[in-house]
Amino acid sequence: MQEPFFFLVGLGVGLATSAPVGPINIAAIQRALRSGFLAGFCAGLGAVLADGLYASFAAFGVTAVSDFVDENSAIIQTVGGLLVIVFGIRILLSRPHLENDEEPSPSLMSGIATGFVMTATNPGVVLGFLAIFGSLGKWAPDPGDYVGAAMLVAGVLTGAVSWWVMLSALVSRLRLQMNDTWLLWINRGAGAALIAFGIAIFLHHYMLG
Repeated sequence: MQEPFFFLVGLGVGLATSAPVGPINIAAIQRALRSGFLAGFCAGLGAVLADGLYASFAAFGVTAVSDFVDENSAIIQTVGGLLVIVFGIRILLSRPHLENDEEPSPSLMSGIATGFVMTATNPGVVLGFLAIFGSLGKWAPDPGDYVGAAMLVAGVLTGAVSWWVMLSALVSRLRLQMNDTWLLWINRGAGAALIAFGIAIFLHHYMLG
């Protein structure tokens, strides 16, 4: 029975692809600090949905997705870069309050949508999954082994969800030790980092692409 092994491989891939600090990690941290565990987790959940979609494409060998990303990389990177910059500006200009907040907290659905769009418009995600799965060799299910591919994707989803649960829980606990000044400076740093990520997306395509 190789299916449990494929699940464990997927678990490692899900953790490895979710943990690196990037736009969605920053967005999830900011939301967890702003509104608690569930808000941060929902931002991560949106990323999980996009990861699961692309992991399925990679695991089941839909190479047409890779061709589509290559052919439309300019549009995808432009949209993705703009979205990251806009989200960064919104965070940078916000004036958050942890207690007696007069501003409405961001909705959970908006967090899921933000996480999904920011991840889905990143060409590196699908290409990254294709590269990782292509390098697994004997650790990957054989072509036509749909049960093994499904277990691999299930492992990716479990690993990704586990990461966002751990991150959101940790950040929401730290939130209890912070005041508005701390959160204001964290927001400024997060917003500036997101804007930098967005600009880097443009530079990577228009200067190095």
